[in-house]
Amino acid sequence: MLGRNIGWDWDTSVVSDYGLRYFDDYLPGASYDCGGFSVSEDEIVSFAKQFDPQPFHVDPGAAARGPFGGLIASGWHTAALVMRQLVDHYLPAEASLGSPGLDEMRWPHPVRPGDTLRVRATVAEARRSLSKPDRGIMKTVIEAVNQDGQTVMRATATNFLRVRPDSHD
Repeated sequence: MLGRNIGWDWDTSVVSDYGLRYFDDYLPGASYDCGGFSVSEDEIVSFAKQFDPQPFHVDPGAAARGPFGGLIASGWHTAALVMRQLVDHYLPAEASLGSPGLDEMRWPHPVRPGDTLRVRATVAEARRSLSKPDRGIMKTVIEAVNQDGQTVMRATATNFLRVRPDSHD
């Protein structure tokens, strides 16, 4: 179930789901638990048939004989599921101004049917824009881990966020 709260050992005492409304609220070093979800075989196959139809994503029989020893999710599927968690729990609708992209996206371990993933976002950098005083630029390290503690996705995102309306004068 998407967004189901699952107990993990991350300290989430600073998370208020989040009191994060503007750039000013994101402090370097702060980490936020962005929720968890499970991934089914049907979801893996459905996504892959449409967007990444490689045999190890769409055909359980071929996948069993393939390099991963079974069906795995497309990395792009994992990224899309992680993005949903970030939108639901980390990026404020009232202040998010989009992203110019991701750096260092990696999928160090595959996602398999039945895996339960947890997403964490850590503010790596935050600085005010010199050319546009109404916004800030934030870099976030994004991690998704499975139920065994294996990292299944890691990326660094850059986001533009509005500053609090009364703080950009």
